[in-house]
Amino acid sequence: EKTFCLASAHYYKLVTPPERERRKFPHESKGKKLLPPFLERERAMACSSLVKLNASSSQWIGQQSFNQRPGSSSRFATRRVSVFRAGSYADELVQTAKSIASPGHGILAIDESNATCGKRLASIGLDNTETNRQAYRQLLLTTPGLGEYISGAILFEETLYQSTTDGKKFVDCLREENIVPGIKVDKGLVPLPGSNNESWCQGLDGLASRSAEYYKQGARFAKWRTVVSIPCGPSALAVKEAAWGLARYAAISQDNGLVPIVEPEILLDGDHPIERTLEVAERVWAEVFYYLAENNVTFEGILLKPSMVTPGAEHREKASPQTIAKYTLTMLKRRVPPSVPGIMFLSGGQSEMEATLNLNAMNQSPNPWHVSFSYARALQNTVLKTWQGRPENVEAAQKSLLVRAKANSLAQLGRYSADGESDDAKKGMFVKGYTY
Repeated sequence: EKTFCLASAHYYKLVTPPERERRKFPHESKGKKLLPPFLERERAMACSSLVKLNASSSQWIGQQSFNQRPGSSSRFATRRVSVFRAGSYADELVQTAKSIASPGHGILAIDESNATCGKRLASIGLDNTETNRQAYRQLLLTTPGLGEYISGAILFEETLYQSTTDGKKFVDCLREENIVPGIKVDKGLVPLPGSNNESWCQGLDGLASRSAEYYKQGARFAKWRTVVSIPCGPSALAVKEAAWGLARYAAISQDNGLVPIVEPEILLDGDHPIERTLEVAERVWAEVFYYLAENNVTFEGILLKPSMVTPGAEHREKASPQTIAKYTLTMLKRRVPPSVPGIMFLSGGQSEMEATLNLNAMNQSPNPWHVSFSYARALQNTVLKTWQGRPENVEAAQKSLLVRAKANSLAQLGRYSADGESDDAKKGMFVKGYTY
């Protein structure tokens, strides 16, 4: 029955003119039955996913025209449905997303702001200078053989323009390893007025021109991170603001040739059970896909960066990787269309080993999407401790990066074993109220 409702919602989306402003009541108008309000979101999602997958062969549409309902009269205004909104970049976006979401590969996230990078450097006794930031990023991005396990790297704006000490641009170093360069485009979190002490993400102003420039510099995908806090509610206002901002960013990115990574991070903070996280995650992702569809974002040309569904970090009971996989995949299958090419999880303060074990558990059975990783701390923690800012430790630090990258590559394939993991890899990295 629900499937029929979804298809009906999709059908009416195609053949009826916009009537919301003229409706006196939400579910009926002049004796003609329309969709009830609770199907509004499902209608948008059904329209976007079904049309983009293969509308002409759909069992619900058959071979009917997109412009006319069978037996329709002149009182129905004809409408033209656009399958893709990304213009000349449509094919490139799809190809880029597929290349990042390739078997055994994931994303290295090194898009920390200069302030956050400074915190990482301070943990090993280094000052937050451009020279030290450049040295650390060079260590990561020039690791020999990194492309065997990593298909994309998210960079901070400063990194996009930086070069090695030999004068080679970091972007070119990545290309030599067949790694797609990406760029963080949001401008950070600020307080959201009218909410429960929640945040919203800024950066839409000027995003189109910045995205065009990033594309010229070699970036081919983008990342925008916003957050949702369960202890704070979350409020309906915060969820809607997060979803709308992500949707606008995604549409602007696609217009400028960048595959958008959609990341509404549900923070680990709190003592809530895993069931509460599932409830919030389903609500957030329903809202996100509703607005993605409203903004005509091409689902085949995006990637998702969700949080895993876990209990709050302060909950008395810890969930097993199998339980986390069960709840996370349940949420994804309920909310994410199969046309999305890749799910690239964030680690969110989990230990290196936890993040890898949980990813491995999710790949023990087939999934409709590429289920992989986009880790920052869960790939870099041991690297930093090995390096210690000393040139003589660079080679050892790069080897430790390959160890973690390979472990997560195996987890993406469902073949990871935790045997032989170091004590450092087992240490959790959750920080209450952590900011980037």
